[in-house]
Amino acid sequence: MFKYSLMFSLLPAVIFSSCKTSAPKTQPVSEASPLIEIGNEKFSANDFLDSYAKNKFSTDSTKELTPEEYLPVYKDLKIKILEAKTEGRDTTNDYKQEINSYYDQLAKNFLVDKALVEKLSTEAYARLKQEVRASHILIAVPEDASPADTLEAYRAAIAMRGRLEEGSDFGDMASKFSKDPSAAKNRGDLGYFTAFQTVYPFETAAYTIAVGKLSQPVRSKTGYHIIKVQDRRPNRGTVRIAHIMVRVDPNATESQKVAAKAKIDDAFKKLQNGQPWESVTETYSDDKQSSKNQGLLPPFGTGQMDPAVEEAAFSLSRLNTYAAPVLSAYGWHIIKLVDKKALDSYSIMSPSLRQKVVTDSRGKVLEQSTARRLREKYSIQEFPDKFALLTPLVDSSLITGKWDYMKPVSTDWAANTLFTIEKRPYDALSFLNYVKTQQKARPKGSSPEVIFKRHYYDYLTNKLSDYEKEHLEESYPEFKAQITEIREGVLLSQLLEENVLARSLNDSTGQRNYYEKNVSHFRYPERAFATVVTAPDTATLNAVKKSLSKSPYSLERKANELIFKEGVSDVSIEQIEKLYDVYVILQKNPEYVVEISGYRSNSESESTSADRIRNVVKYLNSKNISIVRILEKDYGSFRQAVEPERNRRISFQFYSTSKKDVEKAYNSETPDAVIIQEGYFPKDNALLSQAKWETGEQTVTINGISYWIQIQKIEPARAKTFVEARGSVINEYQKLLEKQWMEKLQQKFPVKVNTQELEKIKR
Repeated sequence: MFKYSLMFSLLPAVIFSSCKTSAPKTQPVSEASPLIEIGNEKFSANDFLDSYAKNKFSTDSTKELTPEEYLPVYKDLKIKILEAKTEGRDTTNDYKQEINSYYDQLAKNFLVDKALVEKLSTEAYARLKQEVRASHILIAVPEDASPADTLEAYRAAIAMRGRLEEGSDFGDMASKFSKDPSAAKNRGDLGYFTAFQTVYPFETAAYTIAVGKLSQPVRSKTGYHIIKVQDRRPNRGTVRIAHIMVRVDPNATESQKVAAKAKIDDAFKKLQNGQPWESVTETYSDDKQSSKNQGLLPPFGTGQMDPAVEEAAFSLSRLNTYAAPVLSAYGWHIIKLVDKKALDSYSIMSPSLRQKVVTDSRGKVLEQSTARRLREKYSIQEFPDKFALLTPLVDSSLITGKWDYMKPVSTDWAANTLFTIEKRPYDALSFLNYVKTQQKARPKGSSPEVIFKRHYYDYLTNKLSDYEKEHLEESYPEFKAQITEIREGVLLSQLLEENVLARSLNDSTGQRNYYEKNVSHFRYPERAFATVVTAPDTATLNAVKKSLSKSPYSLERKANELIFKEGVSDVSIEQIEKLYDVYVILQKNPEYVVEISGYRSNSESESTSADRIRNVVKYLNSKNISIVRILEKDYGSFRQAVEPERNRRISFQFYSTSKKDVEKAYNSETPDAVIIQEGYFPKDNALLSQAKWETGEQTVTINGISYWIQIQKIEPARAKTFVEARGSVINEYQKLLEKQWMEKLQQKFPVKVNTQELEKIKR
């Protein structure tokens, strides 16, 4: 089977690879006569060469096929597609819906202005490198206000800017005149923010004017803004914190506030006295959602969290340290720093940035760019007189989003053409229905006439986009090639599924019959079940042999010891953090087993070391580490260490039930120094052919390299059972079914090859 026959499994890759993944260019060939005729269909040499360029490597070989070798494959592909069309598969609703879905996804790659997306992405990344602190004064006016109201608001903004330039205090003016509800408290100060946290025009002004300077009036949906930049600083990256929160209601009484402060102080004192973070969080935190996960919150950056919490989090520099309680708008918090990360590089962030610039307020820039391009590309004729006939239908219900054009008028709106795109007419009735379905409530002060005109502009733009989408195959040859490939791939997948794959998988009788007729195809050779170890030197080889002598296998891997104070068996917060590392190792390595060894000094009670082990095991069990993965060894006061404090320790030694983990342990410093293979090996295996063919252990040297071989059992050659061979049986049975099916199709669709055209290709 060749690549093309697997097209149905590659459709998502075709779609999301966009137009930049085109096939290699092929040498044009004369179209004077077709290369191949199948039934009534004709296929040119260029059609063949395009397919050859994409599919000239077989899936089970890296060998490149010659055009002559690929010709039978191409003929079979085209025969299958003709069969699918003959059966009407390309006319079914299911097929059309599936293709429309792929068409829509693929079209997005061709409808968007990629150069502009890249420009906006790089601009956004440059801005993300800085954080801006800015203040603003808002002169409110709705986006759809009348021209007169918009002009009045603009003049008010200019006047406000003039007063500020003359020396009026920005904070005072914001408190008195800004229509931003928060200005009464923050005096217009928005704090620090970065890209994507304000609307694009506001962001652009904040990043372009100098510190201490005023912007010209900046238009947004809510009105005009006068912006003053207070400061700029480098991006602080993101932090991840865990917190313990004691909630304080905004309407709390003085006694409730005092009680909340006492509670958070008590929690902080417990932490300072060594009580584990987990237990304090569980006992004290009012944030029940995060307390289930040790108070952990999602990562955040500047402008994404309450300012008090944000500043406290960024003030911490060492991981797993915590700050004194801070008061936010929600209550008191104790904050622990879990992670701190600098801004990623553009190469890492670019995919998400490209997605963001399309979906945030920058999307308006892209929409306007697309609208301009399409207006230039296509012939549009508008009829203002016809649009004027609609204006009597406009009333204030457009502001509330409850407008309806159904009024006692005699005009036949379906007969009135508002505009044409490449001579295709678009009538008034369709537009009115569009307005009816797309309307939404608008802010007070909006103009019905302006709203109606905006709907008209959006409707025209949408229809231009629809027209462009319908004609992508005419405008973009690469799109046509890709959607054709998808259409044919879907048809091929349906045919193969029904005629080959489903039959081969479901026909258990056919599988069994094929196996019984061809049992000689499915055999095991004489083979041995063995372990083979390769090491760079004899010492390492002997060390590996020793590690593998008993399961679970020793990995020579340890974790940091826990040192306890005299007489103490409870784990402290610092020790919990070290234990968390043990948990992570066990979680990431499911075959690992940990040996926990406990010790005590001569002056401590006999149960102290056992209590220490029990508390450590209790923690790991709470993290869903099964008891069967934990080995406990209580050494008590035996094995006294030179350093007195180490006599009060818990130590960790890792083992594994997997020989591959042993291999990883030995290769931690030098990759591939040790190789451990385990399984069945045929007698003619390159390694085992040099060894004695008998059970037991032996060491052989081949080309100066020593191998330790442990043969556990030897099995004579035999036929595979049906169960053992079933995968291979199905694979061969599929090939047989496809061969039989293709023989029928080849009879149904005779093929003529133009030998003269074929010779031109071969040359």
